[in-house]
Amino acid sequence: MQATTQLLHSIPVDPLTGAIAVPIYQTSTFVQEAPGVNKGYDYSRTGNPTRAVLENLVAQLEGGSTGAAFASGLAAIDAVLKLLQSGDEIVAVDDIYGGAFRLFEQVYKRFGITVHYVDASQPGNVFNALTPKTKLIWIETPTNPTLKITDIRAIAKIAKAHKCLLCVDNTFASPALQQPLSLGADIVVHSGTKYLGGHSDLIAGLVVTADPGLGQQIKFLQNAGGAILGPFDSWLLIRGIETLHLRVRQHCANARAIAAFLEQHPAVDKVYYPGLPTHAGHAVAAGQSKGFGGIVSFSLKEDTQEAATAFVTSTHLFRLAESLGGIKSLVSHPAQMTHKSIPADRRRAAGVSDSLIRLSAGLEDPEDLIEDLRNALDRLPVKNEKKLHHQTLSI
Repeated sequence: MQATTQLLHSIPVDPLTGAIAVPIYQTSTFVQEAPGVNKGYDYSRTGNPTRAVLENLVAQLEGGSTGAAFASGLAAIDAVLKLLQSGDEIVAVDDIYGGAFRLFEQVYKRFGITVHYVDASQPGNVFNALTPKTKLIWIETPTNPTLKITDIRAIAKIAKAHKCLLCVDNTFASPALQQPLSLGADIVVHSGTKYLGGHSDLIAGLVVTADPGLGQQIKFLQNAGGAILGPFDSWLLIRGIETLHLRVRQHCANARAIAAFLEQHPAVDKVYYPGLPTHAGHAVAAGQSKGFGGIVSFSLKEDTQEAATAFVTSTHLFRLAESLGGIKSLVSHPAQMTHKSIPADRRRAAGVSDSLIRLSAGLEDPEDLIEDLRNALDRLPVKNEKKLHHQTLSI
């Protein structure tokens, strides 16, 4: 059975009424027959039927044993970090989501947890950064926002040999394209806000584990910390996931077309998209993913924040906003937005230049999206010979 069919028919029909849509159990508590005797639920922080459907669905999508839904992606990351204790160390990808960096450096560093950041696209860098205190390897692949690719299988072998956990942030790829647990990872996290929800109308986070025992530790932390996803947002996320494979297919197609266009434009310096044969991680991405995703990043020839700002405020279909993965196209300037919390020198060292721009390709017609980008790029100042070259290409 194909993945799309299996997904749609794994969402249960309501046994009480036969409703084909999952009911929203908008309740805080459940009546008990006697103290401790109930119908499987006692309090919605601990468990809710709508959230349970979502958690089981995401666990199935990722090929894991246990899923847990949180109030945000950062709440999900926070739960994973709570598996550690003071004195433990993390090896993390250097091109990391700014919110994760802020959590690592400004919260957990105060509790005695040290993080070493490396370019994880080279497995040897991860190996060399390990110490006897390393308990967790944290990778994003593709990374946010330079779309570096990490070989999950290779890092999983390193993690297992050194008896530490491997957690993969799978937000950019989504389980429609990539299943890190099947490649050897121990934990997968998602910002469900992005591709899983898909409609820019909810905030959610998800954790999926391969091992049931580890999953129960996450479930304990979910209940103890209380940062759970409410029933209505759980229902919205289920509804979004129902069209995940269909949406991701079009996101990928639009991103490929956009990347090919950007490579030819004279105002563009470098294009970051794993689907391009020129991308350093293209072969690895092709070997571990079913597609290359809907995110395209690029830098400008004029490598300044002023040039980037001029571009991101000139598009019309690409709306300037935080987030990604929705049906409408978005544009952002990481240096001033998603990665502002990362010090400038560290940010640049990880490849996030001052002019780097991140695009989230939506589901609009690709010709319209390319025309919107062309119009914005053509407004930027470029040398005369470059303009002539562009005119020649356009004939």
